[in-house]
Amino acid sequence: MTNGAEGTEDADDVEEVSDELLVLLLRQLTVESDRFAEMFGEAHGLHRTDLNALAVIMDAARMGAPMSPSRLASALHLSASATTSVLDRLERAGHLYRDRSATDRRKVELRMHDQARQIGAEFFLPLGASFSAAWRDLGEDERRTVARFLRSSIAATVEVRGRLAP
Repeated sequence: MTNGAEGTEDADDVEEVSDELLVLLLRQLTVESDRFAEMFGEAHGLHRTDLNALAVIMDAARMGAPMSPSRLASALHLSASATTSVLDRLERAGHLYRDRSATDRRKVELRMHDQARQIGAEFFLPLGASFSAAWRDLGEDERRTVARFLRSSIAATVEVRGRLAP
């Protein structure tokens, strides 16, 4: 297979897929993803921790599990005071609000404003569309392999982070 722009063989077909290559590619994806998220943060005056908090809150909502401030603190490995600072910034910026739980009025749940979702979608949906186009030729077996690879890489990262955390 050739790369149309340069007329050279595609690296996917000739390069050995070693552990080192996989680590390199994961690292490059992480760096590029960070750069992309930083662009969004800079455009909207958000710290990286703020963006991570929004992602955790969105993912929890998508899974039907309301996010509380204490769960967010645990997920982001932040102190209670640091979590409060993040939530205060996000609330002032109009990205989220704190709501009383419908099932236990003593509990606070974090919810994103629809406008915050819309702003995020306008920025991140083009990346999702580009991912979809890049993955279009992957068959179901390849997609399962990629999903298994990503899940195991995430689990390995979490495990080592847990061992190394103070």
